[in-house]
Amino acid sequence: MKKASTVAVAFTLSVAAVAGGIGFTAGASQAEAEKKPRPVVQNTFDPLGPPMHSTEHAGRTVHYSDTGEKDATPVVFMGGTGTTARASGMTEFLRTTRQKLGLRLISVERNGFGDTEYDAKLGFDDYTADVRAVLDELGIRKAAVVAISGGGPYAAHFAADAPERISSLHLAAALPPYGEKADYCGKSDAELREYFGEQIRDPRSWWGFPADSPMHKIPGFTDTAEEDGGRSYYLRGQKGDPSAQVHEQKLYCERPGPDLSDFRAPVFVYTGTKDTTVPPATQARWKKAFAAAPTVRSYDDSGHDVQYRHWDQILLDMAGYADRAAVCTGRTTRVLPHEKAERALEKGATPGSCAWR
Repeated sequence: MKKASTVAVAFTLSVAAVAGGIGFTAGASQAEAEKKPRPVVQNTFDPLGPPMHSTEHAGRTVHYSDTGEKDATPVVFMGGTGTTARASGMTEFLRTTRQKLGLRLISVERNGFGDTEYDAKLGFDDYTADVRAVLDELGIRKAAVVAISGGGPYAAHFAADAPERISSLHLAAALPPYGEKADYCGKSDAELREYFGEQIRDPRSWWGFPADSPMHKIPGFTDTAEEDGGRSYYLRGQKGDPSAQVHEQKLYCERPGPDLSDFRAPVFVYTGTKDTTVPPATQARWKKAFAAAPTVRSYDDSGHDVQYRHWDQILLDMAGYADRAAVCTGRTTRVLPHEKAERALEKGATPGSCAWR
């Protein structure tokens, strides 16, 4: 009995020492706990990136991501060439702003990338049909559309084929399927396979941003971009097969582009004056494609990263605040009418969120 009591006392002291920390008593532990903020454990999970879904359409599996509340304003996100439906997650560095503006991002994956099987017979019309099918699956009648870089031609075809499904169109550093073809359009399939095969074998190089790009200010951005490159070309065991990439690049060579003269929804074009991938002169072709001149937002601080550097403005435009702009004054981000924003910039404010400083 005496030995057992000794063990019990030792165990009690040990528990008190652990619980009490510095004071080695339960009373001191309680006092220390009362000095700390009240602990909170969340009731729901935080997302680890855009969740993927699938639906069956026209005898094939269509993969898509869906990010945001179901009652939020829907936006169809069409990423750049060679991206997956999870590339919309590269804009989530402003997730809080997107959520507060009540926007929901939906991205339909293109032929041969990521989860989606490659079919050499599919073209722009098939992608338009896939987007329609996904919107129908989700019960969405109309959505804004934002296209980045190589998503531009797909957006143009969707706008021509399904104008009734688009509330507004946003073209960010987006390639227009009009005017002269790119130089590579004259190359053979074998030459294209060799060129793009070499490029996509190293997603870090394929998705690299210049050293002076503001993208490096976003924690984890370049890592996310590189990971999506790996997802595009390796997820299903493609092992860097360039077939889907070559097929998409050849689609970009198709002329004439779709007729958008009857498109009536608001159109916005976002251009970085330093863009050498889709230069301003190339993006200017969008102006001639529509009967009504689009709203053009040109930025001297951006190249082929304008879609991310000024994603805050794109969010505002998609949410119905096209008459306003975000500027950073001091340490505070303010959303002002454009005239007031211009005056603030003249006085030393900077465009967009203060996070860019």
